[in-house]
Amino acid sequence: MAKLTPMMQQYFEIKENYQQCILFFRLGDFYEMFFEDAVLASKELEITLTGKEWGQPERAPMCGVPFHSADGYIARLVERGYKVAICEQVEDPKFTKGIVKRDVVRVITPGTVMDSTVLDERKNNYILCVYGSTSGYGIATCDVTTGEFQTTEFESVQAATKILDEIARVSPAEVVCNEAFLSHPLAKEIEKKFHYYLNDMDGRLFDVQTAKDTLVKHFGVKSLDGYGLKKKNLATSASGALLWYLLETQKNELNHINTIKYYTSADFMMLDVSTRRNLELTETMREKSRKGSLLGVLDETKTAMGARLLRKWVEQPLLTLDAINDRLGGVEELVSDLFLREEIKEILNTMYDFERIMSRIVYQTASAKDLVSLKQSITHLPSLQNCLGRCNSPYLKDLFAKLDPLENIHDLIATAIVDEPPFTVREGKMIREGYHDELDTYLKAKQEGATWVAKLEEEEKEKTGIKNLKIRMNKVFGYYIEVTKSNVGEVPERYIRKQTLANCERYITPELNDLAELILGAEEKIVALEYNLFSDIRNAVGAEVERIQYAAYMVAIVDALQSLATVAESMNYVKPIVDTGDVISIVGGRHPVVEKVMDTQFIPNDTFLDAEQTRLAIITGPNMAGKSTYMRQTALIVLLAQMGSFVPAESAHIGIVDRIFTRVGASDDLSAGQSTFMVEMTEVANILNNATSKSLLILDEIGRGTSTFDGLSIAWAVVEHVADVKQIGAKTLFATHYHELSELEGKLSGVKNYCVAVQEQGEDIIFLRKIMRGGADHSYGVQVAKLAGLPYKVIRRSNQILKKLNEADITKKTKKLAMESKEQQEEVAMQMDMFSVKESQLVDEILKLDVMAMTPIEALQAIFELQKKAKGL
Repeated sequence: MAKLTPMMQQYFEIKENYQQCILFFRLGDFYEMFFEDAVLASKELEITLTGKEWGQPERAPMCGVPFHSADGYIARLVERGYKVAICEQVEDPKFTKGIVKRDVVRVITPGTVMDSTVLDERKNNYILCVYGSTSGYGIATCDVTTGEFQTTEFESVQAATKILDEIARVSPAEVVCNEAFLSHPLAKEIEKKFHYYLNDMDGRLFDVQTAKDTLVKHFGVKSLDGYGLKKKNLATSASGALLWYLLETQKNELNHINTIKYYTSADFMMLDVSTRRNLELTETMREKSRKGSLLGVLDETKTAMGARLLRKWVEQPLLTLDAINDRLGGVEELVSDLFLREEIKEILNTMYDFERIMSRIVYQTASAKDLVSLKQSITHLPSLQNCLGRCNSPYLKDLFAKLDPLENIHDLIATAIVDEPPFTVREGKMIREGYHDELDTYLKAKQEGATWVAKLEEEEKEKTGIKNLKIRMNKVFGYYIEVTKSNVGEVPERYIRKQTLANCERYITPELNDLAELILGAEEKIVALEYNLFSDIRNAVGAEVERIQYAAYMVAIVDALQSLATVAESMNYVKPIVDTGDVISIVGGRHPVVEKVMDTQFIPNDTFLDAEQTRLAIITGPNMAGKSTYMRQTALIVLLAQMGSFVPAESAHIGIVDRIFTRVGASDDLSAGQSTFMVEMTEVANILNNATSKSLLILDEIGRGTSTFDGLSIAWAVVEHVADVKQIGAKTLFATHYHELSELEGKLSGVKNYCVAVQEQGEDIIFLRKIMRGGADHSYGVQVAKLAGLPYKVIRRSNQILKKLNEADITKKTKKLAMESKEQQEEVAMQMDMFSVKESQLVDEILKLDVMAMTPIEALQAIFELQKKAKGL
């Protein structure tokens, strides 16, 4: 085999450590790729594949892209899920003999992209780490573009669905995990459900002590207790491993990741995957578009920071009453004061995304233009502070007190950086005149050098009396004084001979040497000095990262609040009453999205649910009548209220719910081998196993994926289970075509019938879109089919068949079964009460035992007696 060239030896040594990456190898003005990387990149980027002799027996496949336009190519590769390792020259070729040293300066992955032209500025770009073990799971998420770092853990191995829910909420760009987790069925489900490729890491990185050491060192603390991670080993393992991954790939200290937040399911309302999808919170089900989603309606933010925060509010409704009412108070004041709101919006319009600018500053990739954008963003912070100072609501007054105007940072940038700097930082023309004396001298030398030389020439003519004395310059000698042979005798002793020619002599003087050095080196010195000064300024701003990040967060809160206020005012939303009770009472409720897109007036509806007489509303009526819209709007109004927003209604009283569950529609999951009905039953099982009496359930057409009797049986049993306070007792809207279920009102406690009003005109129907008390006696399916355009013959035959089937109606049997259900429920309740009494007596006996005073024999005898009584329960 031919001997490798030194260049290729260097390439292979570096590539050996980055096997999973496409290596961008810097050669002059290009990033080159070789062998498999070149073949892959040429295909993905549609660039020419060439070859070159590098000491190999065969030509090495090779392709490249210009370094100044590489960002776009890198972005395309990362968007397709590849990792790109950037290999740069880490030595100056001017001062290096032989081959220039190179090394990887950063690895760019889908979850660590910093390029603002690639990222959606209104959405966070998260990387998520899952640590799976026999005792549970740890999760950590980070957005390196903003520095946000969060973690949580689920101790039960039954918490797999919670992992899926978190991934659905976070929607990360990249997922990493420990090696052992890859073999877990949940890993396969994540890959199938969300189409992720899981990158595994060495299991040793998840060792809890190793993870602690990584976190403690990075945050500069002695313990993690202050971050809420005491005894949270699963979360610590995930967090430490993720931070190690980021440090290893970014080759940066990541000072903007300066804290970590531990959160639990008690902090926010948990929303599962299907609920997020069914309610279309941030994107529509079909087009995956933001337009047509709840967020699309609510987002009137003026800054990228505010847009990202508003998305989080939508995805994480609150459970704490004080926090909800704080936001509502802030929104209320902004709704009522149009002039204040418009003034705030005008200020926010001037602000760039300085949260992400700070990340580039810490990465030392920020340009002078980024610093100017930061300056312009914080220029009006004092004005925003003044606006907040005029507010009366506690939340806005608190923001006023906490908002840092960052005046010293503004002044530094304004004093140092010109208003219109170039895009690059290696060309000079960035630093403002008057900021640095030495730089001003070089700039003056560059601008006035010719004048200085002419002035010196005149001075030398006057001193020496040589009238034809000239100061000239060439590339070999630089500046020199030229005197003709006839005047050599008048040359003073301070002149130093430099060169003798036929007709003249050339001299230098110390003064001319100093002037020449100043003038000739000015351009190069200006560029070098400006870059050093800019780096110092950038580092000085970077040292204030925590202050600037917090100010960005304050701005984001103000922006999110004004967005909610703007929508509330324009769409006629009202402030809901939110408390910890068990009542959901909505008068004149409207669907926020449907109302926005409708050309005609939306028909409002009331909703009332409580924990007593109206726990479960059975809603009957035909398709297209508006049942699904009505139920979704109820869920969205509750969610809006708990995120601290006004709601589309005449009035609303919302008792806080712990979770919202929805089962609306279904489709085949062919990749998992599941039919529509199986998907439906899986979602129902999740709801029945996790809902509590404080939950809100939206159940639509349970049991429609199977035969009529099977479906009715399942729907019936689900209603009984959900309505039973000893099982769940959750507030529920239950839409169904099984109008036979309306027989359950009066038979099951807490069940009430509602239907969608329909006006019949002969064989036709008109949907009135109004929910009213009472049940529908039939489903109007044939009429709906007629509206859909089925042929007349089919409609006529359907009516004939329907008439005969109605003669064998199961309603009579249904009534009988309903009565039996009532009797059975009462019998079970009585048995449960008896059981509860006996169970309580047994617990009392156990509590009375003085275990510490008993001998072993006495303890065994007591256990024996208790066991006998337990068997008798």
